[in-house]
Amino acid sequence: MTDPHAIQPSALDQLPDRDPEETAEWQASLDAVAKAAGPHRAAYLMRRTLERAEGAGVALPKLLETDYVNTIPTAAEPTVDGDEEMEQRITAWNRWNAAAMVTRGSKYGVGGHIATFASAAWLYETGFNHFFRGKEGDGSGDQLYIQGHASPGIYARAFLDGRLNEGHLDNFRRESGGNGLPSYPHPRRLPWLWEFPTVSMGLGPISAIYQARFNRYLTSRGIKDVSDSHVWAFLGDGEMDEPESTTALTLAAREGLDNLTFVINCNLQRLDGPVRANFKIVQELEALFRGSGWNVVKTLWGTAWDELFALDTTGALVRRLREVPDAQVQTYQTRDAAYIRQDFFGKDPALVEMAKLLSDDKILECFHFSRGGHEARKVYAAYRAALAHKGAPTVILAQTVKGHTLGKGFASKNANHQMKKLTVDEFKDMRDLLGLPIKDSDFVDGVVPYGHPGADSPEVRYLQERRAALGGPAPARRTHALAPLPAPAEKAFAAFDKGSGSQSVATTMAFVRLVKDLVRDKETGKRWVPIVPDEARTFGMESLFPSLGIYSPKGQTYEPVDRDQLMYYKEATNGQILNEGITEAGSMADFIAASTAYATHGEAMIPFYIFYSMFGWQRTADQMWQLGDQLGRGFLVGATAGRTTLTGEGLQHADGHTPVIAATNPAALTYDPAFAYEIAVIVREGLRRMYGEAKPGEDQNVFYYLTVYNEPMPQPAKPQGLGIDEGIVKGLYRFNTAESAGLAPVANAPRIQLLASGTAIHWTLKAQRMLAEEWGVAADVWSATSWTELRRDAMEADDALLRGEERTPYVRQALQGAEGPVLAVSDYMRQVPDQIAQWVEQDWSSLGADGFGLSDTREGARRHFGVDAESVVVAALAQLARRGEVKATAVKEARERYGL
Repeated sequence: MTDPHAIQPSALDQLPDRDPEETAEWQASLDAVAKAAGPHRAAYLMRRTLERAEGAGVALPKLLETDYVNTIPTAAEPTVDGDEEMEQRITAWNRWNAAAMVTRGSKYGVGGHIATFASAAWLYETGFNHFFRGKEGDGSGDQLYIQGHASPGIYARAFLDGRLNEGHLDNFRRESGGNGLPSYPHPRRLPWLWEFPTVSMGLGPISAIYQARFNRYLTSRGIKDVSDSHVWAFLGDGEMDEPESTTALTLAAREGLDNLTFVINCNLQRLDGPVRANFKIVQELEALFRGSGWNVVKTLWGTAWDELFALDTTGALVRRLREVPDAQVQTYQTRDAAYIRQDFFGKDPALVEMAKLLSDDKILECFHFSRGGHEARKVYAAYRAALAHKGAPTVILAQTVKGHTLGKGFASKNANHQMKKLTVDEFKDMRDLLGLPIKDSDFVDGVVPYGHPGADSPEVRYLQERRAALGGPAPARRTHALAPLPAPAEKAFAAFDKGSGSQSVATTMAFVRLVKDLVRDKETGKRWVPIVPDEARTFGMESLFPSLGIYSPKGQTYEPVDRDQLMYYKEATNGQILNEGITEAGSMADFIAASTAYATHGEAMIPFYIFYSMFGWQRTADQMWQLGDQLGRGFLVGATAGRTTLTGEGLQHADGHTPVIAATNPAALTYDPAFAYEIAVIVREGLRRMYGEAKPGEDQNVFYYLTVYNEPMPQPAKPQGLGIDEGIVKGLYRFNTAESAGLAPVANAPRIQLLASGTAIHWTLKAQRMLAEEWGVAADVWSATSWTELRRDAMEADDALLRGEERTPYVRQALQGAEGPVLAVSDYMRQVPDQIAQWVEQDWSSLGADGFGLSDTREGARRHFGVDAESVVVAALAQLARRGEVKATAVKEARERYGL
């Protein structure tokens, strides 16, 4: 038969041509204009003609839309390479078990979703039987982004192929016992099955795009050839309203990601009702994707509609399908043939005549059941066309019925997303419709049974044979036995131990310098993936441009304006830097793909994503949670950090809270280093923990969040002494004492412990000197590199105590015997240091930059928030005065002296 890949089918092929000679004359006229006046003149005339038609009220599709019919005509569909009857039986079992699992779980009140998989079953089954490559063959297999609410159907298939048993299904959404199934795709909860967490809607689409793009990156850089991997993203039509769903469409088209296919389940329903009640979501999405440069395949109608299209000699049927809004299509799904005859066919005399030729059963078959997404042949043709298309990604718009086969109580009902169970009678109706050999006596005490044809049944053998031919089970996440990456040479880290002398260096610059040295490492340098959202120059990374190159699939097709400069802008097909433009969401999607390459492709990559700290966790915290759920590893770097260090930028740039947000993520190890040598120690430890030899019981599936600052300051040498590195990693160490700082307080001077993190340590050190020289107070200064890690350690100690184990929190050990009260200082809101207050035995007080940011000098901002050196002095005196160790009048005197 005709190979559908060799032709470009047109939606007009659905319509019989009443006058081929007239059509040929019109086409000849267009050809003549193009030949005589050129293609531009021909295009101009066509556009003006379309404008005239629109002005005259002639119903024509917009330029970015085709008619509301299938892209691939029935006559052009390829034969399905398999046993369609066998696949029908397999799909029936999966439909049944998905519904049974959720219904049986409803007695525990845990919920579940039935209708989504019921609509999308053939979209998945066709892929599993014919297209989705597993991980046991050559390469990495395909990457599958499963729609979250369809997870019961995926579990049902895993049950059929023997990867799950009834005990697993009975523990759907009940994981605490250790044998349960998570509600949605969650790699952290079921890491052998799920690769990608997708139920936070909108994250699947953008993640799939950047995963496909990262696959190209790995291949182009020679890390691993994954050109045979295809990324499939299964999405809902309502999900496309999320901004992340569409934000990267043009990137996918611009870079020609034909290794990517979106399959959008257009069941025309969101969670509460129609997607585009008064409009048509399929047409809207077609225009959106075509306008973004994607190849679009519409799979809307089943074969039952072929008879109707053959009768449509006037085009009235196609016109009517185009004008009926989505909500009315849903209504037809629930109404009888008489209603459909009147409301759909009765609007046009030609359709009235057509309807006379159709039986009621035929009308109901078309409007109740026959959707393109419910027929394996239609879906198969769409998938084949998607894989055959080159030069652009493909989106398949598959129309389905939400709740299909679940009975009249479910199909297309607005509430079906919230409906969690079927009655026994509804299950028996479903059994009869699906033709399953389940007896009435199998319903014991009203409990719906699971169904299985047997481990050695023809259905199971067929299913397993198909998967074996495609490279093993899917979905599946492979845990590779990767050798630890060798540690980079110590020289790169030790370079920061001696400090910067009199030279002022911002910690942002120190981090960039460290990475610049690490990417030169012969063993691991190529595995670093620098990611930046179009602000590399802001962070001083332009020196990396010519040495590493910026990744671009086209290389550099122009002469850069700064070609004669040392640090010129260099793009290359094998570039190492991912400079993403102004998109934190895109950069995070890049980071997630790179950070999980160790599992997806068996290649450990070391991503670091550097960004304005204010626009990281605040803007993309959902993706950072996705990162933790997906077991990602790497370094997130919040640059230009702190509420008072970014002079002049003001409220929207003044970050006073990202460590608070980061602390809520269990996978995030959050550090606020003050000095360059601390950054070196933390990065070295991060490389060991995530990519090197793990300690017993240590979780390698973590990522690091480091805050770095743009304020140039002299970087001190690393203090000498035991336990400094341990303290940096654990979160706290004593940087100096009043005595070691050369302040020589008087005998029996009042003493206070000053704890500071990040850039706050610099004005805390100034306060230490002022306290000694002006008030006779001895202050010891501690660097708190991680308030969050101190808190987590303390909570673990509390948990151990409840188990009868004696364990002292590290923060208490570190401060044991330290004289006087404790004053904690941070360039963040007080909530950040206050995380550890309850575990500090000394009297506690804190200073922080609470409230909204503002535009001012650093000094002005710090005075405004009450965290400058003078404010620290006053707060320290106030603490000591409350203890009776300094006179109360000293506090008032200090306030007046410093103008507070």
